[in-house]
Amino acid sequence: MASPDPATDPVTDPAHDNNDPVLDQDGVRLTVDDAIATVTLTNPAKRNAQSPALWRALTAAGRALPGTVRVVVLRAEGKSFSAGLDRQAFTPEGFDGEPSFLDLARGTDAALDAALAEYQDAFTWWRRSDLISVAAVQGHAIGAGFQLALACDLRVVADDVQFAMRETGLGLVPDLTGTHPLVSLVGYARALEICVTGRFVQAAEAERTGLANLAVPADQLDAAVQDLTAALLAAPRDAVIETKALLRGAQERSYEDQRAAERQAQGRRFRDLAGLGE
Repeated sequence: MASPDPATDPVTDPAHDNNDPVLDQDGVRLTVDDAIATVTLTNPAKRNAQSPALWRALTAAGRALPGTVRVVVLRAEGKSFSAGLDRQAFTPEGFDGEPSFLDLARGTDAALDAALAEYQDAFTWWRRSDLISVAAVQGHAIGAGFQLALACDLRVVADDVQFAMRETGLGLVPDLTGTHPLVSLVGYARALEICVTGRFVQAAEAERTGLANLAVPADQLDAAVQDLTAALLAAPRDAVIETKALLRGAQERSYEDQRAAERQAQGRRFRDLAGLGE
């Protein structure tokens, strides 16, 4: 399948292709340049629709990251970030070599739960404490595509972005780890309304409500992500890891517990800077 034309595809940056891929399979490519890894969805002809094979490739990409990586950029070729689940999953034949979703539904509760848990693995590693993940999102990010963007720590979006959570309208629920970050970002009431109506959330609203950290013209998306990545790499790695852990745990801790966590983290930083770390 031919790659999209960089002249007509503003999010195809040739600089991302200078390194040999660490992984390139089932619509997912991973390249690594020292502290920066780039995971690219590579099936623009199908608007980067998702499948169990793609989810396994995303999981494999997370496992293949070398220890040098501090920032992971998630991007997609073509005009759409991801149009969501490939509807072939709901046909009786499913995908070649895969049980269809209908087959899974007819299996045991344990087998169904295990399959869904395996699918979720593709969406969980992006929030690892030792990484910061940034999604560069253009065009449609629907259903599983929306949830993949939500799996990242940060989101930079093009001005043509269209987020939508369509699962409920299909008689399903968002099950690829997207509900927790969605509620955390926009609140329960707005998250409920977005999911149940299935409406589009466009760039201005995404930035205003916190779904997007930054919204830029489509032809500036790569440059904006590169600038953000450089800023994220400017601080010492251990301080970033401690800060991320503090912020991630803040909602679950009481005020007093958070104060204690801050003191403990700062104590570790003091000792490290004094050359007394373990």
